[in-house]
Amino acid sequence: MTADRERAAADLAALSADRAALADRVAPPRWFGPALGLLLFCFIASNAADSSWVSGVALLVFAVGLALLVRGYRRSTGVWATTPPRQLAGWAVFVVVVLVPAYVVDRPAAFLVAGAVLGVAVAVLCDRWTRAWQRELREGV
Repeated sequence: MTADRERAAADLAALSADRAALADRVAPPRWFGPALGLLLFCFIASNAADSSWVSGVALLVFAVGLALLVRGYRRSTGVWATTPPRQLAGWAVFVVVVLVPAYVVDRPAAFLVAGAVLGVAVAVLCDRWTRAWQRELREGV
């Protein structure tokens, strides 16, 4: 009976160590959030040019940049995660609250401000979401 308890305790300790190692591994490089924020800023700010050609190029750059970020993250960590629905819904509401006034005002500066707000927000939230995910992994939540 004691051997079973010792074995179970050793297995639990190994699982805890594996969770901690995974939590350390899922952290993206420090530049990931700022790069994502810069991509988002450039995409939204491109509306200031009021040109479908500029917006099209910005969309292409955004899509390629996003694909490269995802590919780099997956390659460096070996994992991918989806944003939980609650956080995704909160982000969507925030995006709408920031973008609608920019489209209503329809001035170039409004798109620059909206892009800056959303770019900084996604960079900061990327770090917050990562730390929350790491905490959940370490705690086994």
